[in-house]
Amino acid sequence: QVQLVESGGGLVQPGGSLRLSCAASRSIVGINAMGWYRQAPGKERALVATMTIGGLTNYADSVKGRFSISRDNAENTVYLQMNSLKPEDTAVYYCNAKLLEGAAYNAYWGKGTLVTVSS
Repeated sequence: QVQLVESGGGLVQPGGSLRLSCAASRSIVGINAMGWYRQAPGKERALVATMTIGGLTNYADSVKGRFSISRDNAENTVYLQMNSLKPEDTAVYYCNAKLLEGAAYNAYWGKGTLVTVSS
């Protein structure tokens, strides 16, 4: 199991930047994949960016070239650097970990951090 705690959300103007952090309660070295999802008001939760244990990344088309996911194994933390933010990026951002436990993959979620992009 793993507990995830997000931080770094807040209010930012369009065009601004934020860096989100996701601190894990255990080493992330053995976690199969970690990533960020977001849920805007009235919408379903959607993928933003993921990174596999081997370092492969995947991004939603809407954030490619603006967002970057990274990890610090020593700090057991995954980051999401968000640049050139737009009002449509406003959402609650959730950290996700996919962990192989026995014969099944289990997904773990943080409680989320709110990002508001507005002038």
